[in-house]
Amino acid sequence: MTDRDAAFAEYFAARSGAMRGTAFLLCGDWHRAEDLVQVTFTKLYLAWKRIARHEVIDSYTRQILVRTFVSDTRLGRYRRERFADGSPEAESPPVGSPEDRMVVLEALEHVPPRQRAVLVLRYWEDLSVEETARALKCTTGTVKSQAARGLQTLRGRLADEYQERVR
Repeated sequence: MTDRDAAFAEYFAARSGAMRGTAFLLCGDWHRAEDLVQVTFTKLYLAWKRIARHEVIDSYTRQILVRTFVSDTRLGRYRRERFADGSPEAESPPVGSPEDRMVVLEALEHVPPRQRAVLVLRYWEDLSVEETARALKCTTGTVKSQAARGLQTLRGRLADEYQERVR
């Protein structure tokens, strides 16, 4: 194994789990999240020897992940399917109670892909507006407007869910 391969394997072992969590938040399906992470790390490996600044590798990897998700969604490469048994045995990101988490994840699925990507990067990955804009190759104004629209959609879905629970 070369030094390049060893460095990549070390990075993959350290960060693939976190990237899988981000991918799940983007797409809402553990199987698709795994596919997105595999494609992301394949693309990263192909570019690994050209990466000069390894201190920014997380943002570069996240950028590949989000672009792959948006591109696949736009091109219709994945059909929306539901599995009866839910997700595979995997550690999921902790978010409140299991019931609250399911409600939020379901509502997030109804947010358009680009807005969902902005919400995940801004509020889950805790990126700044500028970092999110760089990851999505858009302007900061676009990030702000997509975040506002995405939050509006999310709030609307959550309000609908709350109304149904109260009845």
